[in-house]
Amino acid sequence: MQGKVIAVTGGFGVLGRAVVAAARAAGASVAAIDVAGAPGGIDDGVLRLGGVDLADPDAAAGAMTAVVDRFGRLDALVNVAGGFRWQTLADGPFASWNELYAMNVLTAAATCKAALPHLIASGAGAIVNVGANAANKAAAGMGAYAAAKAGVHRLTESLAEEMKGKVRVNAILPSILDTPANRADMPKADWTAWVSPAEAAAAILFLASDQASAITGALLPVTGRM
Repeated sequence: MQGKVIAVTGGFGVLGRAVVAAARAAGASVAAIDVAGAPGGIDDGVLRLGGVDLADPDAAAGAMTAVVDRFGRLDALVNVAGGFRWQTLADGPFASWNELYAMNVLTAAATCKAALPHLIASGAGAIVNVGANAANKAAAGMGAYAAAKAGVHRLTESLAEEMKGKVRVNAILPSILDTPANRADMPKADWTAWVSPAEAAAAILFLASDQASAITGALLPVTGRM
């Protein structure tokens, strides 16, 4: 990834931070973009853009422009931004369906659209989305989340066909990520079977790299030892 410029949405979260760290270690220039406020007191060469509602096409376009203004180009977009909520349809608020769709599908679609001109100009542009293995067969309480992540899968496939020969578009489909929040929610689970953020980040960077130059439209399961 030496010399590449990568934008990471959801860059302040657990997986986003892992992707940023791995990309920097591989020699890339990195922009981390998030709806949360940018953390202060960090001077590691990473461009951090906080308070960005990536479901808003204008905000997404502004963020991509800021990245190119800073680094002069954009070679890869990694869409980590998203959200999860467990609830049944019978008992949960219906508004969650719209919220999860916006957090997962609209953020990815708006940011992809904003990034495309810059990625095409790169000559070797790549997009990596984060879907979910759970979207392949939804369990009880996972309807809204699985439906939203299934939308990310279809976006990935469709955009890969649309951009064939111009920009590669792929996605990883993680199972359960080993995060503090997931450990707190499932204290009796076997955490060693889960996917570490570093493992997921490695798969993402592979798909974003020139090593995956012949791969587009792939939905790569990243399911650890489950």
